[in-house]
Amino acid sequence: MEEIKIDSCQCRIIHEELVAEARKNALATSEVEELAYLFKAFADGSRMKILLALIQNEMCVCDLAALLSISESAVSHQLRLLRTMRLVTNRREGAVLYYRLNDDHVNELIRVALEHIRE
Repeated sequence: MEEIKIDSCQCRIIHEELVAEARKNALATSEVEELAYLFKAFADGSRMKILLALIQNEMCVCDLAALLSISESAVSHQLRLLRTMRLVTNRREGAVLYYRLNDDHVNELIRVALEHIRE
C-alpha cells in the first residue's frame, strides 16, 4: 500500500480504504455545523431543565420560571434560543404563550442521551 501524506498534518494514512469510505460518507460542513449547534442547545443546564419539563407538559414562561427558580426574563431568553434551534414551539391562549417540544425527535434525543449516561 502506498503511503500518502496529508498536507496539513503530515500524517501517513495507514488504512486508505477506511479514510476513503469516511470521506465518501462525511456530512457536508453546513450539516456538521448545524448538528454541533443543536447539541450546543443541550449543553446549558437551564435549557436542559426547560426541555425536561416540557417533555411532561406544555408550560408558560411564568410556570417555567417558578419551576427553575429563575426570572421570567431568563426563561424567555432560553426559550427564544430553543425556538431558534427548532426544539420548542408555542401556542397562544389569550395573552399567555404556552411552550412545548417541537416534535417527538427532541424527546427521543433526550431519552437516548439519558439512556447513555445511565449505562
